[in-house]
Amino acid sequence: MTVLVLEPRWAAPAGVRAAFSLRSGGASESPWDTLNLGVHVGDDLSAVFENRRRLANALRLPSEPVWLDQVHGKDVIEVDERSRPEGGSRPRADAIVTRTPGIVLAIQVADCLPVLFSSRDGRVLGAAHAGWRGLAAGVLEATVAAMARPPSDLVAWLGPAIGPAHFEVGEEVREAFLAGPPGHSGVSGAVEAAFQRNPKGRWQCDLPALARQRLAALGVGQVDGGEWCTAADPVRFFSHRRDQRTGRMAALIWC
Repeated sequence: MTVLVLEPRWAAPAGVRAAFSLRSGGASESPWDTLNLGVHVGDDLSAVFENRRRLANALRLPSEPVWLDQVHGKDVIEVDERSRPEGGSRPRADAIVTRTPGIVLAIQVADCLPVLFSSRDGRVLGAAHAGWRGLAAGVLEATVAAMARPPSDLVAWLGPAIGPAHFEVGEEVREAFLAGPPGHSGVSGAVEAAFQRNPKGRWQCDLPALARQRLAALGVGQVDGGEWCTAADPVRFFSHRRDQRTGRMAALIWC
């Protein structure tokens, strides 16, 4: 079976490449079937490494992606030729930035929101893992700061994530966003609109809308994507909320 990916339609310059892996075309068996890229979810590691090999070949990647140990925080690392992880090590962080051509950045997800960044000249790239905890904690703000470009010089793409119809959360999640970004205060009506009360007295959360609000507040020039729900499409996407034991997809960016 052929490895399939989504190719972002966004405002990045021509030299920047990006892709989001779908779940088909791999070697993993159920419940990780078939293109699971995560080494931390209980899958046979030989199948995971074969899946990564197939993805790299399909995309003609210039190097092995930099895989992170994602912990739902806001730490950002910057990688160049000297600091590239070796020997299968996974730096603990939830966002990554590079200014070096040929380095492939990777963010793994199975409901959380992957956000890819490029400067308009393509010389600085970034990628962030924005689940609700990281998003509320300021991972997007930290990534933009690490890119060290005026936010208006950046463009962003929101990948597939769990959509509001399937993302039920408690009051603590809503309160975390109503508090505003770290270092800021005040309640935004747009934040309130991203939470709709359901018949159980809980909230349906629009994660992509919250990310767009944070990026707009930063002044990021253009934001595309964000229209796919992982939980609603079991044919194309893994979803932890839907399936619990499942694989991981990846959003990748390089030049």
